[in-house]
Amino acid sequence: MNRRRTPRSASAEDLLSTLQHLTARARKEVELHQARVELAQALQRKMLPAALPVFAGLQTAARYAPARDGLDIGGDWYDGFVLPDGSLGLAIGDVQGHDVEAAAFMGQVRIAMRAIASSAADPGEVMGRTNDLILSMDSTLFATSTFLRLDPRTRELWSARAGHVASVWATADGRSGITADAGGLPLGIELRQHYPVTRRELDVAGAFVLLTDGVIEGPSLPIDDGLDRIRRLVSAHVGADAEELADRVLEAAVFTGHEDDAAVLVLRHGDGSSDPG
Repeated sequence: MNRRRTPRSASAEDLLSTLQHLTARARKEVELHQARVELAQALQRKMLPAALPVFAGLQTAARYAPARDGLDIGGDWYDGFVLPDGSLGLAIGDVQGHDVEAAAFMGQVRIAMRAIASSAADPGEVMGRTNDLILSMDSTLFATSTFLRLDPRTRELWSARAGHVASVWATADGRSGITADAGGLPLGIELRQHYPVTRRELDVAGAFVLLTDGVIEGPSLPIDDGLDRIRRLVSAHVGADAEELADRVLEAAVFTGHEDDAAVLVLRHGDGSSDPG
């Protein structure tokens, strides 16, 4: 009578060899991913400005934080620079994606916007020309952004928005609000877009705060609730200097669940009385 032989069981040595192979492969994949994260972090640090401009009666401060898990990095940016006519240019934005490619694209957008702003006084034109330039690069990525131009002498502020989240403002006389400016499509979606420009006068001491959605939106907080939370926070601390206010706003990102990276750009202004909202 013939009996079917059972397959030979793998030896302990075979199992150990297989386990070692899988462990080595997993370690290599982790090391590769970590290298990409470190490269994105390095790109992020190098591409954000080391310092922001200083004007009499005006303070600026900015903060950036990667996602809580340390993997989503590279998409958000801020910038501040002096324009040829002596005005202050401020920008904040958020690139689709959070990896090395997004970090590199962020740098391209930031540099393009800064270069275009040096020859275009109108923020809407800055946005439009930046948008067309991005599309000419044949990238598959896009970005949201807000660009401001402030005349430090007259305290006139012009702004344009490309699909970006609203800003928050508060004044020392107790008023505060969330901007409801008209805007256009994100940068890199469609050619020859129009970006409306909003004008304000910062003639009462206060603060104007730009931010990315990582500060105000997440699994723990809807965007409208997040914006209102920041509005109340800025109003309560409107007398603080720009550095302290930027710290407080960024700390508030924890209430979102903080799965996205986050950027904050604060403009603290002294007396310069119309409503900024």
